[in-house]
Amino acid sequence: MVILLKVIQVILALSVLIIVHELGHFIFAKMFRIKVDKFYLFFDAGDFRLFSTKNNKFLNRLFPRLKDMETDYGIGWLPLGGYCKINGMIDESLDNTVLQTEPKEWEFRSKPAWQRLLVMAGGVMFNFILAIILYIGILAGWGESYISNSDNRIYVNDLAYEMGFRSGDRILSFDDYVPERFEMLQADLARQSVNKATVLRGNDTVNIYIDRNMIGDVLNTPGMFDVAMPFVVDTIPPQSANHDSELMKGDRIISLDNKGVEFIQDSRKILREYAGGTVSAEVLRGDDTVTMNLNVDTTGRLGIYARIPEINTRRYTVAEAIPAGIRLAFSTIGGYLQDLKLVFTPSTEAYKSVGSFISMGQIFPSSWDWYRFINILALLSIMLGVMNLIPIPALDGGHIVFTLYEMITGRKPSEKFLMAAQMVGMVLLLFLMVLAFGNDISRLLR
Repeated sequence: MVILLKVIQVILALSVLIIVHELGHFIFAKMFRIKVDKFYLFFDAGDFRLFSTKNNKFLNRLFPRLKDMETDYGIGWLPLGGYCKINGMIDESLDNTVLQTEPKEWEFRSKPAWQRLLVMAGGVMFNFILAIILYIGILAGWGESYISNSDNRIYVNDLAYEMGFRSGDRILSFDDYVPERFEMLQADLARQSVNKATVLRGNDTVNIYIDRNMIGDVLNTPGMFDVAMPFVVDTIPPQSANHDSELMKGDRIISLDNKGVEFIQDSRKILREYAGGTVSAEVLRGDDTVTMNLNVDTTGRLGIYARIPEINTRRYTVAEAIPAGIRLAFSTIGGYLQDLKLVFTPSTEAYKSVGSFISMGQIFPSSWDWYRFINILALLSIMLGVMNLIPIPALDGGHIVFTLYEMITGRKPSEKFLMAAQMVGMVLLLFLMVLAFGNDISRLLR
């Protein structure tokens, strides 16, 4: 059921993003009176489709005029993207039959360079506009919530420990950058090209020098920095195995089985060993230390709610959410550009973090959550927009570069060159796709 829900979320998100992206191309093409032959969600490879307004006999009997429409609207069977087939344009279909005739006034190739530029940039523009709208809606509806870095300490995994961080450290700065949000610490460490991290360890300030060769591991190892939470009791629910124990709200568990428990994360390994039994515990209550036995359920838990870190939330009116949403969108674009820079820097091995639809499915929640879904949709819209700006001939970025070259030099690349460049771009995209799926399969095997 969880896998099915994730698949539904991936398909829904992809459908929205593809339609919005292709709608950007479509609207600008129509604005400049360019014919659009097809508008398809997903690819109709092999000329096989799930739905078509021009090739559906039942629909054509009900609405005979659909067959005479200029554009065929449809749904393909291969969910690897979608396309808007613009008449007279060399695209991923590699259809060169139109090149054998003289340019017509309704064709893409007969239009001025500035119009062609807007048609090609329309998809990316619409992706960014969608992200801005979604972020405005998020801020106006839910506000902005985050955990402050200045108020919390880190609990490290093996990679963070190897790099020199220790559980209980409070990160003060990455070089001259002072991180504000705790949940962004790992991303900041990768994106900021950090050479030195300064932390507060006990009462001492410690400098940790970062090995940049480990940035690839940082990108591929989630959960480097968890919030280090003291094991302070907040609530003991009625169904808890320890509901009738001596524990009280505000108690802090400092040891289990005579082993020190500074943070709640330290308790997990110990409690697993006593699953279904009892464990001796030392509890700090005010200035006193109390010893007691606690019940451990079969999952290796005490069944209590610990005190969680304070979550900062800022509320926005609709008027305030508009500029804040625009700033958040452009900040996210900047962050993703930094991520791409790492991916194209081989020494970081960040290319190992590139993923396909499998990775996409893993980031969606296991239960339906509109807040998280819309957040992920906004992020994916920005990722799709930025990715399409990469100057690979098969992507919008490649077409934009060729058009800008024409506008600057006054020389239009030949159609034969554009066809060859498109083929090279398709090969590069195929390589990227194989890399993404290979990374996902490797991660699943590990």
